Amino acid sequence: QVQLVESGGGLVQAGGSVRLSCVASGRTFSGSAMGWFRQAPGKERELVAAINWSGGSTYYSDSMMKGRFTIARDNAKNTMYLQMNSLKPEDTALYYCAFAPRPFYSSSSARSAGAYDYWGQGTQVTVSS
Repeated sequence: QVQLVESGGGLVQAGGSVRLSCVASGRTFSGSAMGWFRQAPGKERELVAAINWSGGSTYYSDSMMKGRFTIARDNAKNTMYLQMNSLKPEDTALYYCAFAPRPFYSSSSARSAGAYDYWGQGTQVTVSS
């Protein structure tokens, strides 16, 4: 079992920044991967970014997110982060962290929700205009 607890969401004005955290527990994470997904009302859940726990390779959903969002992890703290800058109202969503048992080698594999075995409860990010 893997437990994932997100924090850091809230209300922020457009152009502002937020850092999300996801603390993972329940097993060793070497050789695995984690990701951030988001789901806005009426829309499907989509990948924001993913990271391999060993080696730190990162995958972003698209170039726009890569320019504004940065994923990172702290192995010693079993914690993954998502730094989000220059936020826009369309970034408003429930943000989830997720655990995958194997590392990713492409953005397409990281994008598949089925590759992740465990999910957190989500943290809401609301960007006001």
